[in-house]
Amino acid sequence: MTLSNPGSNSLASWVVFFLLLRTFSEGGRLLVVPIDGSHWLSMRPIVERLGQRGHEIVVVAPEINLRIDSSVYYTMKTYSVSYTKEYVEAEFKKLGYRSFTPQPFLEKFSKMANITTMFFDSCKRLLSNKELIQYLEESKFDAVFMDPFFPCGQIVAEHLSLPSVYLIRGLPCSLDFHATLCPNPPSYIPRFFTRYTDRMAFLQRVGNLLASLGTSLACSFLPSPYDHLIKEFLQREATVLELFSHASIWLMKFDFVFEYPRPLMPNMILIGGISCTREKALSEEFEAIVNASGEHGIVVFSLGSMVSEIPMKKATEIADALGSVPQTVLWRYTGEVPPNLPKNVKLFKWLPQNDLLAHPKTRAFITHGGSHGVYEGICNAVPMVLMPLFGDQMDNAKRVESRGAGLTLNILEMTSKDISTALKAVINDKKYKENIKRLSDLHLDRPIHPLDLAVHWVEFVMRHKGAPHLRPAAHDLNWIQYHSLDVIAFLLAVVLLSLFISLKCCLFCCRRCCCKKGRTRKPTKSKSH
Repeated sequence: MTLSNPGSNSLASWVVFFLLLRTFSEGGRLLVVPIDGSHWLSMRPIVERLGQRGHEIVVVAPEINLRIDSSVYYTMKTYSVSYTKEYVEAEFKKLGYRSFTPQPFLEKFSKMANITTMFFDSCKRLLSNKELIQYLEESKFDAVFMDPFFPCGQIVAEHLSLPSVYLIRGLPCSLDFHATLCPNPPSYIPRFFTRYTDRMAFLQRVGNLLASLGTSLACSFLPSPYDHLIKEFLQREATVLELFSHASIWLMKFDFVFEYPRPLMPNMILIGGISCTREKALSEEFEAIVNASGEHGIVVFSLGSMVSEIPMKKATEIADALGSVPQTVLWRYTGEVPPNLPKNVKLFKWLPQNDLLAHPKTRAFITHGGSHGVYEGICNAVPMVLMPLFGDQMDNAKRVESRGAGLTLNILEMTSKDISTALKAVINDKKYKENIKRLSDLHLDRPIHPLDLAVHWVEFVMRHKGAPHLRPAAHDLNWIQYHSLDVIAFLLAVVLLSLFISLKCCLFCCRRCCCKKGRTRKPTKSKSH
């Protein structure tokens, strides 16, 4: 047996130490401006991975929030806001609870307006915090990492003259595609909230075009409250759309296993599935429950972090349906316990969702259709029953259903029988398992994990102070130049002028010929006898 040389071990240790020291010494400084709620759950793994790689990270967040907490991987800087934590919790709770009851559109819109007003107030408080802004100015950051649902991050980036990286699934009114000038034809790209697929019949294409025109007009004419903030803080006229067009990289939380194929711009990077990390071992409590389920296995049921309570009538119907299957159902629910809760249903305030979905005994996943949960279902090849509540969840559910990987239920109209039938179908019909397994194989067959890809592009922007080489020249063209209307007008004028000249030449030649024949023709005299 060969003995190792203590001197070589010591040398290797010093080499590793200096490499680590160099890595940490070369770390950059990153400013993070997130948005509270489920969006932060997607951003946090990227931020923490960047922190692990030696970057100095500062997260700027309101002092009142639900999900953004402190970590050893970043420094928290907070600013005061006018609302209380109880108000935030109540608003998000109402948003989820009222999704189960039919409401007029204007009433739903007003409830969403409460949350957007809260974000706007948060932005005003951030920009007016002179002490915090001065700290950010003196910190010499390399880039800003942000969620464009909170435009304040880009306003700060403009003020600090820093490149920005966005993390997003999609923006209202297709602002993400307008800002990047990405082709977005309505002939085969379904608009959000239409619930169409990319294979549309004629009438669906008509509806899709009308939806596209309607949202574009509405978003063009409705004044943005942020425009006034931009003018006041940056001391110049600009719109949110104009500021969004300055983003260096857009990290898009989807891929073409889930999303329908469509054009993208060079600075739009697909990172769908960043939450699909290697599963951890289940705790003894959950492992015991899963093992006790026997050959039938388990069903994981979660309607997301924003739904803590649902109307008792609907909860009773759901509980009745869950009792109709032999599987053990693990339901994340913190509301009042339904009186008819069956024995095979276990209620929890929190679930290790990804770890449970990765377990071989998991037979189905009941989800609200958020992109975070949908990708965990795809990664772990678990067929889904989708109960979309609001936002892009309806469209996410349609994409899963159109791939044959799950079934969608209307949260307002579904009955206990509907839930039971759908759940039994995805568990017992092999086609759903086969389809989700095919999607999972396609999604996992990639050269790099989406989380590592996201980290790479954030670091890329930090190292190179942006990504101007990925910015198309289309941003420097006006509307007429972009659509080549001036070129078309010029060519049309050339054609018309050519036709006019040709016509004049033909007329001139005809006149010349006719006049020449008239002059050469001799008069005939009659003979007299």
